[in-house]
Amino acid sequence: MALYTTHLPQWKQDEVEQIVSLANEYRLTGLVDLHGIPAKQMQEMRRDLRGKAVLRMTRNTLVEHAFGSMGEPIDGINSYIDGQSALIYTNDNPFQLYKKLQQTMTKMVARPGDIAPEDIVIEKGPTSFKPGPIVGVFQQAGLPAAIEGGKVVIRERKVFVKAGEEINAKQADVLSKLDIRPIDVGLSLQVAFYDGTFYEPSTLAIDETEYYNNVVLAAQQAFNLGVYAAYPTAQTIEPIIAKAAGEARNLGVEAAIYSKDIVELIIGRASLQAKALKGMTE
Repeated sequence: MALYTTHLPQWKQDEVEQIVSLANEYRLTGLVDLHGIPAKQMQEMRRDLRGKAVLRMTRNTLVEHAFGSMGEPIDGINSYIDGQSALIYTNDNPFQLYKKLQQTMTKMVARPGDIAPEDIVIEKGPTSFKPGPIVGVFQQAGLPAAIEGGKVVIRERKVFVKAGEEINAKQADVLSKLDIRPIDVGLSLQVAFYDGTFYEPSTLAIDETEYYNNVVLAAQQAFNLGVYAAYPTAQTIEPIIAKAAGEARNLGVEAAIYSKDIVELIIGRASLQAKALKGMTE
């Protein structure tokens, strides 16, 4: 253990040792953000991860001590610690872990002070509310509301909160009343350290269907190029030979080079040309 950890109380030294031990035991060490996760939901998430990953909640300062004692490159994980971070360990690769954690995400009602993850749009149309003070509540929050046909209606489509903006108390109240749940709550991966490399969410958030289609397209284009360039491989040799045979046959027919394989084609071509010539002279 690094010298600067020896001044820590014994329980903290034990915690640092446990963090280091788990990092050495598992192939992947990551940080997840726990901000805003209710206790009940956290229990469910831990239960779902049992047997697949180890989630360890501890103080950020102890995490920094632990990885600082391990040196480069893993100590770089400390630069990603932010807010309510927790450690996660698994033998899955980063893409598998990211996908599992995304499955823990659920939509929650917004609270004052939450940041809109994307544009929150309220569509034009009737609501379930009857005429009353609710109209004023909507209007004070900046929502164009009115009474039509005995119901409260939203008169026009409205970008209620733009992505990245803070949701204020009035906006949160309106969103709750309309049962609009814009906040993603779950184990959000901040970074994963795997086989000596750091992986951030922006790298791991891939569309699997699009990725697969791109691989298929690339393989098809490589195959076509190999055939066109006559580059022999186990996959291209048969199409290359077939292409060459077809081109040789066409050349033989065009040049009227008599061969038992193409003589019928030459005669057929001559017959068609003769009929065409006859039609022009009649």
